[in-house]
Amino acid sequence: MQQNKILSHEQWVEARKRLLEKEKEFTRARDVLSRERRELPWEQVTESYAFDGPDGKESLADLFDGRSQLIVYHFMYGPDWDAGCKSCSFIADHFEPAIIHLNQRDVSMVAVSRAPLATLEALKKRMGWSFKWVSSLGNEFNRDYHVSFTEEEIDKGDSYYNYKKQKYPSTEAPGASVFFKDEGGTVFHTYSVYERGLDMFITAYHYLDLVPKGRDEDNLPYTMEWLRLHDEYEE
Repeated sequence: MQQNKILSHEQWVEARKRLLEKEKEFTRARDVLSRERRELPWEQVTESYAFDGPDGKESLADLFDGRSQLIVYHFMYGPDWDAGCKSCSFIADHFEPAIIHLNQRDVSMVAVSRAPLATLEALKKRMGWSFKWVSSLGNEFNRDYHVSFTEEEIDKGDSYYNYKKQKYPSTEAPGASVFFKDEGGTVFHTYSVYERGLDMFITAYHYLDLVPKGRDEDNLPYTMEWLRLHDEYEE
């Protein structure tokens, strides 16, 4: 870690105030971007889907749980995988403190994976999670929202992810999709986000961005290489 300049208190305050102006610009720009996100056109969802959940078979409309807005986190966990994605698990560790507050703003949130429900329930129990997690095994939900790929697509480098065809190293990918249900029960897809756009879900990263070493990932083989399931850290 490179040593930063050491200043007097007065000099430090001046430097901090200069950065504060940039932070305010960023906040205002983020507010504009958030508004534009909310103003995106919608598309009607014509497929009902059938998910395996703790209460039996549920449609996409059922997952709203009496609310008009739904956030789905696409958790990477393939049907034949030995374990769920550690990066998705890191993100999932942040769900529950938020969900109780989201519910008060007419928002439900669930995780969806292609692994069988029993497999999801086992990891959920191990991790101490209580958020709703349903299986999309047997339907095309993951394919329709571009977070699951065939072996042929992987081999050809022809996976459609984050709104472009690209070479993707796995049959499963992370993402989040947002839906709205009107009073008549019609469901609309309003937004989906992938890759670095998922940073907004990771509170721990926002804390790390405040400290001198930051995320401290530059010299790792790949981003998030340091991550473990939260019961696997040595201390």
